[in-house]
Amino acid sequence: MIPPRFLDRRDFLRRTLGGSLLVPTLSPGTAPLAGLLGRPKDGLHHAAKAKRVIYLFQSGGPSQLETFDYKPLLNERNGEQLPDSVRQGQRLTGMSGNQTSLPLAGAQFDFAQYGESGAWVSELLPHTAKIVDKLCIVRSMYTEAINHDPAITFFLTGSQIAGRPSMGAWLSYALGSMTQDLPSFVVLVTQGKGGQPLYARLWGAGFLPARYQGVQLRAGTDPVLYLENVPGIDRERRRRMLDAQAELQGLDPGGDTAMAKEELAYRMQESVPEVADLSDEPKETFALYGEDARKPGTYAANALMARRLLERGVRFVQLFHQGWDQHGSLPGAIRTQCRETDQASAALVQDLEQRGMLDDTLVVWGGEFGRTNYSQGKLTANNYGRDHHPRCFSMWMAGGGIKPGTIYGETDPFGYNITAHPVHVHDLQATLLHLLGIDHERLIWKYQGRRFRLTDVHGHVMQPLLA
Repeated sequence: MIPPRFLDRRDFLRRTLGGSLLVPTLSPGTAPLAGLLGRPKDGLHHAAKAKRVIYLFQSGGPSQLETFDYKPLLNERNGEQLPDSVRQGQRLTGMSGNQTSLPLAGAQFDFAQYGESGAWVSELLPHTAKIVDKLCIVRSMYTEAINHDPAITFFLTGSQIAGRPSMGAWLSYALGSMTQDLPSFVVLVTQGKGGQPLYARLWGAGFLPARYQGVQLRAGTDPVLYLENVPGIDRERRRRMLDAQAELQGLDPGGDTAMAKEELAYRMQESVPEVADLSDEPKETFALYGEDARKPGTYAANALMARRLLERGVRFVQLFHQGWDQHGSLPGAIRTQCRETDQASAALVQDLEQRGMLDDTLVVWGGEFGRTNYSQGKLTANNYGRDHHPRCFSMWMAGGGIKPGTIYGETDPFGYNITAHPVHVHDLQATLLHLLGIDHERLIWKYQGRRFRLTDVHGHVMQPLLA
């Protein structure tokens, strides 16, 4: 009979204080678990075009019909019923499915063509219109979800059901960190916006180790909750405590998950206030992004903050801007949304290019679905709303190996169905991973007996979008 093994004091402390889940120590620019992913030693499946991502998520579902998908036929037939031949029996939400009338609603804003690409852009987006030749506009996105929570969860985790790792967490796991002073994955949310709720699980790690989850930076004097030292503990004492804890556990401070978090928090006490302080930005920067960039928590300030984070080695920055869910009073509401986001979104692309960062930074703009071509509720001469529409909508990308000046995909003259080059959510995810040097079919994590990936069981790299 083999006698039981008793834990000595060091083993006991190692298992209880440090936890039993150990992950490899990461130095900047290295990737974890490369063997499990089947990658070569440099952590990539193939040569990468991008090494950083800024995802400008427009939460609520911007209307493609008021932004990038010009449909003059809707104005010509404004007020007429949506033809059955166009709807083709497709499902509607409960919010408009019981309407006795589905009147077509033309956009109340002018469109014009811009740049050498001839992209149609609404008058609501004058700053974006000036940079269309730097963008790849996809007008044929589609998704499977018709309501907000499953739709945004699908975009950011690859599943409509909560619990999977977020896109940023997958990238942190796959590619590792480029900085020791800031998280690899940072989230910024426009302050004071209403609309559909945002949940921390949208930037969570799911079943991946917690070290890969996103860290939200908030506006104001306390960007990260519980980061500051408690009264009576100064920075020098905190350093001694961390050193003593590492020595007591007999662990490399960067190797154990719990210790790695504490070490990062210690470094962030200096790095976060520095990156959040915009006072060192010249007046030309604020002229580019707009005066809102001087106000902490605005979309413009967050866009500028995103550039600063990338400069300091953060790999994935996700901005969330709520308020695009315009079931009613759309003309006034979307005008406000575009005024809050247009200049800063375009400025970010220009700023990155001026600094020589756009070539290896991928910028993505879009929401979780589009809007219907018919009015939800009563259509009047100057007011209407639009319901959720997963069948077709628009997004744009720039930099990081994307083909600039590209208009990809087409929808029918009613703006209801895709007629050429559809792009599924998993296709977009596969393409983003490809640009970062990752084969989406090989980025996996085994959990509860199944191998999971961001693109689930399908998805294709959209080669026509690549430079």
